[in-house]
Amino acid sequence: MTISSTTNRVSYSGNGSTTAFSFPYYFLANADLVVTLRVESTGVETVKTITTHYTVSGAGEPSGGTVTMLTAPATGESLIVYRAPSAVQELDLIENDALPAESLEQALDRAAMVS
Repeated sequence: MTISSTTNRVSYSGNGSTTAFSFPYYFLANADLVVTLRVESTGVETVKTITTHYTVSGAGEPSGGTVTMLTAPATGESLIVYRAPSAVQELDLIENDALPAESLEQALDRAAMVS
């Protein structure tokens, strides 16, 4: 997979009924996404918790995935979703083993997403 865009954030206006929101960018793990609800009249933002407030599908898919809120954001609220992977390096290459191209590419993708 290549990372061809530096865009990593989407924002949606709530309407009190929509619960499924597209995140059209590549992300490696559900925990790599941060979901925030902003009250437009006050500017107060609240970070939501995965499984408590929302679920995610599509991790590892080149076209991204979907954040599904358990409660629809109300009119006057904005849902903000962005990619924020942890800055860890989990790939351990072993001397004289075959080079695992897919694993190496995923590690490079994570590094690009972090930076």
